[in-house]
Amino acid sequence: MGSMDDILRRSLLFDFYGELLTDHQKNIYEASVSEDLSLSEIAAQEGISRQGVHDLINRTDKILENYEQKLHLVERFLRTKNQIQEIREGSLLACGLCAENSAQRQHLERIIELTDQLMDEL
Repeated sequence: MGSMDDILRRSLLFDFYGELLTDHQKNIYEASVSEDLSLSEIAAQEGISRQGVHDLINRTDKILENYEQKLHLVERFLRTKNQIQEIREGSLLACGLCAENSAQRQHLERIIELTDQLMDEL
């Protein structure tokens, strides 16, 4: 792991499924993913070996991926986010094309406003 996509995916998996982990798993995984601490730093903080931290993070990655394979919450979230963005972009384009029709423009502006609210809530 290490690419931006991997980091984002791990963060999303933790956001969606982190509460299903034990406190010990949560603490170590959060220190690794959210706080970007090294294995040595986490090991010193938790009083366990560096190898123990490494193994726990790998096991936790597999646990979180298993939850995602069964529940697909991250996949649905990303798909919904992309669909809302498509609606927003299409509405902006249509809004620019109907400058002379104020009623249509108002409806499109409302759609844009609603998509912005939805994106903020996600």
